[in-house]
This record gives sequence, structure tokens and C-alpha cells, in this order.
Amino acid sequence: MSAAKRHRQQLEVVLHLDPALPWFRGHFAVQPLLPGVAQIDWVMHYASILAPGWRFVSLKNVKFQSPLLPGAVITLSLEWQETRQQLSFSYQRHDGDVRHVASSGKIALCR
Repeated sequence: MSAAKRHRQQLEVVLHLDPALPWFRGHFAVQPLLPGVAQIDWVMHYASILAPGWRFVSLKNVKFQSPLLPGAVITLSLEWQETRQQLSFSYQRHDGDVRHVASSGKIALCR
């Protein structure tokens, strides 16, 4: 993790995708990319900051739009809506000062 910003029920985490991460091994040989299961795992890890004590129930509207590659700098944005028991997330790739959405979705949580 490079940096994190929290504002009420929102969290932004800037991450550097180290090519040595085990997630990249074997996924895939020609062009490694960060698997969707890793992305969801990280969402749930950081969700514990916004929604301590809440657990995963289901995925909703998850879209993997572009690959997250080794060496990339990305931002994970989370928004917790307790009244809806819903966590929204998006991963954005950095291209200079511009961000491009790479994946996004919603996760239902319960106590």
C-alpha cells in the first residue's frame, strides 16, 4: 500500500502491483494479470476498515473491464452504505494524472 485516504464511509487506497506478488504466478504465462479473485480478496480486506464485523454475502454487478498488470499503480475506491448493507468498489488504473476504471462492483454484506 502506498497511501490511503478515508472520509466517513469512503476509503481510497493507492497500491503498487509488485510483479513479485504470488497472484501473478501462473496467471497467465504470456501476460500476467491480477485475477478477479485477488481483487475481491483485497476489497474485503480493506472493507474491514469501513465495516468492521460485517461479512461477505454476495457479489452484484461485478465487471472486470480491463486487466491490472504487474508494475501498475492503481487506486481501490470503496464506499460503504450501511443502510443498504452494500459495499461499492472500483479499481482504477493510473495513466499519468488520469484514472481509468479497470473493475467495479457491489458486494452485499451482513453481520
